[in-house]
Amino acid sequence: MTPEELRKMPKIELHCHLDGSLSREFIESRLGRTVQQEELSVSEDCTSLAQYLEKFSLPGQCIMDEKGLEEAGYDVLCAMSQENVRYAEIRFAPLLSETSDMSCRSVIEALLKGLERGRRDFGTEFGVITCAMRHHSQEDNSRMLKTAREYLGYGVCAADLAGAEAAYPMSQFMELFQNARRLEMPFTLHAGECGSVQNVIDSVKAGAARIGHGIAMRGHDSLQKELAERKTGIELCPISNLQTKAVRSTSEYPLREFLDAGLKVSINTDNRTVSNTSLTKELQFIQKTYGIRDEELWLLMKNAVDTAFAGEDIKEKLYSELKL
Repeated sequence: MTPEELRKMPKIELHCHLDGSLSREFIESRLGRTVQQEELSVSEDCTSLAQYLEKFSLPGQCIMDEKGLEEAGYDVLCAMSQENVRYAEIRFAPLLSETSDMSCRSVIEALLKGLERGRRDFGTEFGVITCAMRHHSQEDNSRMLKTAREYLGYGVCAADLAGAEAAYPMSQFMELFQNARRLEMPFTLHAGECGSVQNVIDSVKAGAARIGHGIAMRGHDSLQKELAERKTGIELCPISNLQTKAVRSTSEYPLREFLDAGLKVSINTDNRTVSNTSLTKELQFIQKTYGIRDEELWLLMKNAVDTAFAGEDIKEKLYSELKL
């Protein structure tokens, strides 16, 4: 497809972090100063995930009050609508915005308010995924999940676990997500971004409906077969994964391997601003680099709808828009 055809294609985004996807204009308006693009986006010579994460400092400062959170939700849906994203699951960590003046509940409600306004103005459907953080205590993460559960079906669609995977393996969070299952809170989990296939295995054991990244499954045929049979969603973020050195080179990226294994792969941006990307750009990249055919792009979008944490009414609407 041409770039314009890709832009117009109805798209679904399942793995997009709020703080990493805020526009430069929004950040400048919140900070009250001019911001250089290199302060927000990594360069082509990014060497690691640690270097990548340095770019979250400024946007994080912009979502520490209710007005910032509301405007942030509106800002990200505005950007998505410009490339015909029809449904997006936007993830964020409520506890990172919590202050003495703003409770976890207030944080979630402020973001939902902005996203609802964005949906009305731009027509992009959304769900919010609330992230537990690996460096937070079990007590704090449990408190956040219980609060987020109150909004399930009212804007919140699922939970996640994010943060420094290498330092905090999934084995430390099995009890937290057993409790999430008891709460009947669906979840996706960041796993296998930093080389440990065991984190993917443990995430599946914990009950994850989807895996964020999952790169470490490369070469593990039996695990791929199991997840294909389970219809577990695999949220790939190609440009981000290459920038953070989840793989050393484009030739090692397992997109084709995962597709050929029958995995429910979706293509996502991860962080639109930090990675200086869009869903259109990601699709262009995988067509050019991996020979992904036009019909496979539609399959990737179907996979995204199949594995989305959306209600059946929204899924039917999306299947209709994709003409599936």
